[in-house]
Amino acid sequence: MIEVYTDGASTGNPGRSGAGVFIKAYGETYEYLFSLGEMSNHEAEFHAVLKAMEICGDHFQGEIISLRSDSKLVADTIEKDYTKNNKFLPFLQKFREAANYFPHVFIKWIPEKQNTRADHLARKALRES
Repeated sequence: MIEVYTDGASTGNPGRSGAGVFIKAYGETYEYLFSLGEMSNHEAEFHAVLKAMEICGDHFQGEIISLRSDSKLVADTIEKDYTKNNKFLPFLQKFREAANYFPHVFIKWIPEKQNTRADHLARKALRES
C-alpha cells in the first residue's frame, strides 16, 4: 500500500496557492510541491489530491493507494463520492477518472498535526511562486 499525504495552502481566499504531496512507498519517501496560481484554499486542497493521483498514476499504477488529507471537505467529498457544490464537481470527476488506474483508493481525514510534511511542502510552494 502506498501512503500519500496531501495539502493545499492559499495566501487568501482566493489567493496565491500551492500544493504539497508527501508519499511513503517501499521504505522510501518522495516529496513534491506545486505552485497553483490564484484559487481558494478548498480548490488548492482538491488540486493537491489530483496532483498526488497523477504522480501515483505515473509511478505506482496498479497499487493500493491510501490518501490522507487534513481537509475534511475534500476527504468527505471523495469518500462519499458526492458534492452539492458545482464548483467542486469537476474535481470529483477528475478524481474518479484517476482512481480507475488503481484496484483501491482510500481517503482518510487526518488532523493537521499528522500532515506536517505535506503542509511544509504546500507552504514552500507558496514561497517559491
